[in-house]
Amino acid sequence: MASNASDPLAALIPASHLQGEPDRPFLIVGTTADQRRFRPSDWAERLAGVMASFQPPGFQGDQRLQVSPFAVPTRYDGISSVRVDPAIGRIEPMALIFLLSFARDNDLMLALTSGDS
Repeated sequence: MASNASDPLAALIPASHLQGEPDRPFLIVGTTADQRRFRPSDWAERLAGVMASFQPPGFQGDQRLQVSPFAVPTRYDGISSVRVDPAIGRIEPMALIFLLSFARDNDLMLALTSGDS
């Protein structure tokens, strides 16, 4: 996509274009490379729910529903997204591979962040 400061979607890259694994947090954004919204509308919550068992070392769980701090549902310019911390790969390498494969297989876009954003 061409860079355009007024269009937040212009900062996205197709997951299929990513080389290797990111070394900083990134967003899986619920829009496809051809700019269609990804469905179902609750996909981000579902994906985060699948990752909920991956918690930091020493985590003391409780009975409340919660998500992993490594895969958190969020919004990007009003679009459902999941913020992924690649540190999940240190706990379970296959979890990071799964998240990246999910994005690639569904032709989703990524927003690479500059750190903890």
